[in-house]
Amino acid sequence: MRRVVTVRIGELACRTGTTPRLLRYYEEQGLISPSREPNGYRDYDERLVARVEHIRGLLAAGMSTRLIHLILPCLNRPDSIFVDDVAPETVALLEEELDRMDSRIECLTKNRDAIATYLGAVTAAGR
Repeated sequence: MRRVVTVRIGELACRTGTTPRLLRYYEEQGLISPSREPNGYRDYDERLVARVEHIRGLLAAGMSTRLIHLILPCLNRPDSIFVDDVAPETVALLEEELDRMDSRIECLTKNRDAIATYLGAVTAAGR
């Protein structure tokens, strides 16, 4: 039987580049679930490192914790995605999110190209 390795909140925060306060927020939002010691300390399964990194990536992409909460159970395995009885409302939310992300990517690409063009001109003028 596999022994579950746990870490304290400070170690999980350090390993995921976040803060204990943010981890407690993820817990409040139902995104992660630590076990509790009799003294009230949180113990986090070491496998939550990957989950927290995944959550942070989705948040950085602009997704809300509400939407992440809906889809996270489908993304539990990093190498596969589960599709089982997805509610039509969730599909609609994901379609809206995908459209929003596409718009952000288009905007970011235009701005990146403009900055690259400007930087190229500045660099060429300085030589």
